[in-house]
Amino acid sequence: MSTTNTAAPAAIEVTLSRSAALRVYLEPRCLRMLFLGFSAGLPLMLVLGTLSFRLREAGIERSTIGFLSWVALAYGVKFLWAPLVDQLRIPLLTRWLGRRRSWLLLAQTTIVIGLVGMAWTDPRSHLTAMVVFALMAAFGSATQDIALDAYRIETGDTNRQAAMAAMYQSGYRIAMIWAGAGALWLAARGEVAGIEGYQQVAWSFSYLIMALTMGVGILTVLVSPEPPRPYSPPMPSIGKWLETAVIAPFADFFRRYRYQAVMILALIAVYRISDIVMGVMANPFYVDMNYTKDQIALVTKVYGVVMTLLGAFIGGWVAMRVGVMRILMLGAVLSAATNLLFAWLSTLPPEMACSRELAEHSAWLSLLGKNFLGLVAVVSADNLAGGLASSAFIAYLSSLTNIQYSATQYALFSSMMMLLPKWIGGFSGLAVDAIGYTQFFIATACLGLPVLVLIACVARWQSPASASNSPPNNIATE
Repeated sequence: MSTTNTAAPAAIEVTLSRSAALRVYLEPRCLRMLFLGFSAGLPLMLVLGTLSFRLREAGIERSTIGFLSWVALAYGVKFLWAPLVDQLRIPLLTRWLGRRRSWLLLAQTTIVIGLVGMAWTDPRSHLTAMVVFALMAAFGSATQDIALDAYRIETGDTNRQAAMAAMYQSGYRIAMIWAGAGALWLAARGEVAGIEGYQQVAWSFSYLIMALTMGVGILTVLVSPEPPRPYSPPMPSIGKWLETAVIAPFADFFRRYRYQAVMILALIAVYRISDIVMGVMANPFYVDMNYTKDQIALVTKVYGVVMTLLGAFIGGWVAMRVGVMRILMLGAVLSAATNLLFAWLSTLPPEMACSRELAEHSAWLSLLGKNFLGLVAVVSADNLAGGLASSAFIAYLSSLTNIQYSATQYALFSSMMMLLPKWIGGFSGLAVDAIGYTQFFIATACLGLPVLVLIACVARWQSPASASNSPPNNIATE
């Protein structure tokens, strides 16, 4: 009989004392999540946020940038190959590293190859090749996420998932600083003096350095232990393997949650829709508001990520104290509300934006513009809310999984979280061209309203009785 997690969402509501909750962050399993989270966050920025800035600087139209954001759909359909990651052994690598770590190393190698290809490709003349390499990096990144989510779930018990998620988010956001502000800073330092506009050599230098820093995740995989895994007998046939690896994980979820499964999946599909749809046009918005590279790097890529880290730690700590569902509701409200702040920021007169000449003359004088101060305030609120919501949401998704199928089931959940928002986000460039930034940001805030209804329904209709009698999703110790 397989070990199953029949825990409903309320299973994670077990609370820890204040001091015990803080000590969890210093455990080796949590510290590993910091470095592995870095490895996960690095490629995402380079195939989405930083790439959109690079493409805009190269003269690519907003509508094209919007459609190219569909590269991120690789994250939305990763459940299609998650059963392979969950069950398939990689020749030589699996014998050497184990099932989880072998897939992590293979995925990280794929990411490095994709980033090197993006480094040497000029989007002005070879946009198709750029898309191919970006897809390669995104595919490797999505595969890494599958294996990494399973690794996290299998190395920490239910009470530690929120803290591990917070550490994962911390590493993830640190990588976003490096892949966002760091990539911009490296590109600026790689520019040839006296040449205006896009410089391919500068971006090649930046992306090659980014590829090298994937070594953080590779080294962590090599020195980390392989998690224990329930005994799985050899599959006698391809049909039996498909039944066990593909059908069983999804059947298990619907069998455990029955009619509630559809509602839970609907909540997962739309929980981050406000943030994700709006985020596609964030970098073009900053450029069109006349913010400089240094301003964007400092506020959105450094300061903003610090605020996200703060939100992630607050979310993880409070979730262990008061429960995940309350934090989910608060995160949903704040995520939608902060989009309205972007709508306000877009109404500031363009002439109030600091000029590029002023910023080049004095970095300190560039901080005086009202647009810049407004950007700081909006980014503070937006990233604090996003970090808080993310850590609680990851813990919630983890509580839904069965350790027997942790990679496949978690991949289904995280894929659904990305699929619909990213598909809608592909049309964001057309939407901005048609209605302008202000109305676009208001519309994305309204997208968050159904999320509040779904959270209330899931919290009301879950089965506390079954949750209280169910075992934790794993019993890993360290």
